[in-house]
Amino acid sequence: MPAIAKEEMLPAWGLAAAGSAGAIVANALVYPLDIVKTRLQVQVRKLPGAVTGPEDHHYKSAVHALQKIFEEEGLSGLYSGLAGSLLGVGTTNFAYFYWYSAVRGLYFSSQALGAVERNPSIGVELSLGAVAGALAQLFTIPIAVVTTRQQTQRKSERKGMLATAREVIESEDGYSGLWRGMKASLVLVVNPSITYGAYQRLKQLMYPGKTNLRPHEAFLLGAMSKALATLVTQPLIVAKVRLQSKPPPDRKGKPFKSFTEILKYTVEHEGVLSLWKGLGPQLVKAVIVQGLLMMTKERMEILFMLLFAYVRRIRKEKLQKLAEIAATNAKKVAPTASAQMAKLTPAVLN
Repeated sequence: MPAIAKEEMLPAWGLAAAGSAGAIVANALVYPLDIVKTRLQVQVRKLPGAVTGPEDHHYKSAVHALQKIFEEEGLSGLYSGLAGSLLGVGTTNFAYFYWYSAVRGLYFSSQALGAVERNPSIGVELSLGAVAGALAQLFTIPIAVVTTRQQTQRKSERKGMLATAREVIESEDGYSGLWRGMKASLVLVVNPSITYGAYQRLKQLMYPGKTNLRPHEAFLLGAMSKALATLVTQPLIVAKVRLQSKPPPDRKGKPFKSFTEILKYTVEHEGVLSLWKGLGPQLVKAVIVQGLLMMTKERMEILFMLLFAYVRRIRKEKLQKLAEIAATNAKKVAPTASAQMAKLTPAVLN
């Protein structure tokens, strides 16, 4: 079956809803790992003699971070900002899969009928993913900014989504603060671009001609493709998180202004390898989430296709019944009309 069969059977919003549902389920299951990787990525290495506050912690590892957060903030600390995160994940993935399906569909339809590239090259897949990712980021980055702030708030600072958004707006950046890290986010569209480009290519190589994957097959492909994308883009992920969180104490509240500034600061203060800090939980979280996402997405797509098929069948049956009723009424009316015409004809002749 052609690789674009699902795009033909489901509208873009159906594919987007399936992807969004998969992302919400997957991220909810591993959310504590998201908290840990964010805390690790925003912390600055302690310098000898540095003055720290009572709530300034330095986590030695992912396990240490999990233990400290649980001890000091309770179970709720591991789920801080969950609502905003799931809202952000749901909307971002809905927007991404919608635009990815739409852009991919436009690409195929723009080709000559005899030369449609059913298995597009890696370059084409990456380009389609990048366009979809850029469009999705434009609409959803404010939620990501608010969520990052919530995840890095201490227990004494914890606020709701609206209060956190207000705090961002009241900072020196104003409303534009809700779009902090926009350039980094646009650069980071290479992450989902690599992920879904690799997913499509691996699917063609490992399961050629197969449209509906089994759960373990979808999980394997999702995990492999996301691991590759994460390793390549981790420095960009670290920079984006730092741009969207509160600045470190030694900057005295002065936010970073650019992508290059944060990269330079990180390398100068902590070394080149610090650009990959938090890689452990980031990689584990990314691999599990992407595997679960694609596994759930494949199942949801099948459910949506069955639903659409059922709706089409019901609609077809209703139209058929209406046609039969119309035909029956026409047969009833025909003899009456013929009799009336027969009565009128002699009168007209006379």
